[in-house]
Amino acid sequence: MGTQPLVLVADDEPRITKLVSIALSEEGFRVVTATGGEDALAKAEEIRPDIVLLDIVLPDLDGIEVMRQLREQRPVPVILLTAKGATADKAKGLDLGADDYIAKPFHPDELAARVRAVIRRSTGVEPGAGVVAFDDVEIDLERRMVRRGGELVQLSRTEWLLLQHLATHPGKVVLHTELLTKVWGPEYRDDLQYLRVWISRVRRKLGAKPGEPGRIRTFQGIGYLLDAEGTAGAGPDDAQEADAAAAAAPEDADGAPSGKETAAVS
Repeated sequence: MGTQPLVLVADDEPRITKLVSIALSEEGFRVVTATGGEDALAKAEEIRPDIVLLDIVLPDLDGIEVMRQLREQRPVPVILLTAKGATADKAKGLDLGADDYIAKPFHPDELAARVRAVIRRSTGVEPGAGVVAFDDVEIDLERRMVRRGGELVQLSRTEWLLLQHLATHPGKVVLHTELLTKVWGPEYRDDLQYLRVWISRVRRKLGAKPGEPGRIRTFQGIGYLLDAEGTAGAGPDDAQEADAAAAAAPEDADGAPSGKETAAVS
C-alpha cells in the first residue's frame, strides 16, 4: 500500500471530480470520489481519508452537514468547494470548523497547494521538515516515504500514520491516547492492546528484531518515543508482548480497533 495522502472528493458535478482527480493524482495524491453527502460519509468511514474536499451544495446532505458528521466520527481536515462569490457559505463553513475553502472555478495548481498546506497544518509537518534518519532508515515526512538500506519500505496507511506521528516529534514521548485518537479517532483512545500490535509491526518494518524495541521505545503506561539519536532512556519495554500480539493478528490487516476493520487502500 502506498503512503501518499488519500483525498476524498465529494461533488455531484462529474467534470469537477474528474478535474480534481487528475490534478491531485498528478501531484502524487491518491483520490477517491463521491457524488453526494451520504456517499461521502460512507466512503469516509471505509477508507479513512487524510483530507476531504466537500462541495457545499450536494444533492442530499449539504457539505456543512457532511463536515459536521465527519467530525463526529474522527478528526479530519476539510476543504470546502464553494461557488465563486458565495461569501455567506464560506463564512459559515469557516465558522463551523472548515480548514480552508476554494472557490470554483479554480486552478489545479492552487488546489494542490491548498491541499498540501492543510495536510501540513493538520499533521504538524511543516514545509522543510525534511528527513528523520537513523541507522539505515530514512523517514521523509513531506514525501511520505520510508527507505531502509536504500530500499523503499512498504507501509500500510495505519503503519505510516503511527510512524508519522512519532517521527514528527523525535526524542519526545507521544501519549498512547494521542496516537490512538489521531490514527483511529477519539472513540478508540483506550484500545491500548491494539496500539501495541501496530507499534510492533512498525518496529519490524524499521528493522527491529522480534522481542526488541529498536528505535521505538516504550514508556510503560505513558506512550512511545522515536529515539532517532539513540540517546533516549526508556522505561520498562513491552515489545515482546506487542510482538506476540502481532504474531496472532493477520499480517495484512489494516483499519480500526476492536474488530472494526476498514478496507485497506492500495
